[in-house]
Amino acid sequence: MAALDLQEQEQVEAIKAWWKENGNKVLAALLAVVVAIGGWRGWQYYQHQQAGESAALYAEFTAQLDSGDAKRVNDIAAIVMGRFPSSGYASRAAMLAAQVNENAGDQARAKTQLQWVIDHAGEDGLKSVSRLRLAALLLDEQKYDDAMKLLEAKHPVSFDGLFADLRGDVLSAQGKKAEALSAYKLAYEKTDAKSAYRSIIEMKMDALGEVK
Repeated sequence: MAALDLQEQEQVEAIKAWWKENGNKVLAALLAVVVAIGGWRGWQYYQHQQAGESAALYAEFTAQLDSGDAKRVNDIAAIVMGRFPSSGYASRAAMLAAQVNENAGDQARAKTQLQWVIDHAGEDGLKSVSRLRLAALLLDEQKYDDAMKLLEAKHPVSFDGLFADLRGDVLSAQGKKAEALSAYKLAYEKTDAKSAYRSIIEMKMDALGEVK
């Protein structure tokens, strides 16, 4: 494992601190887009395939999100997940409950819920967002191998940039400068030129500099 000099290490730590502060906001925004895209289609499908109870439970769940009461959110999410595990409602409830638990500092419960989505969701977009969020939590815990396994999983091409970027974060945290730079460059190439997220990736590349 290549060692970083003091200045480089300080830059890497600054980036890690930024991601810890803002990373969940970035992934939460992505989740909102995924949920919005699949929402109407899922609503139509489950109106025909599931009893009205699933829709009612999910409506109750979303109402509890605004309360900020983690126990209530988790209780209703568990009911939706238990009764209708194959529904889009269950996967969305698990993901949103995980976000509540992350904010509340209950990382263990959040990780369990994100893994549940990976195991049960029928939509690749939901699985991919869950893998990203779970990998970010594992990175914070310095469980680099486990995080990398998640980031090496098959995913839609639209997620290539985000997966490559987080791989770069894991590699950077391990002191693997050359590999991290390679991952960031791929992330930069795969991210839409109009996306503001590109500037964040560029900042990470600048912090690491060129490999001598």
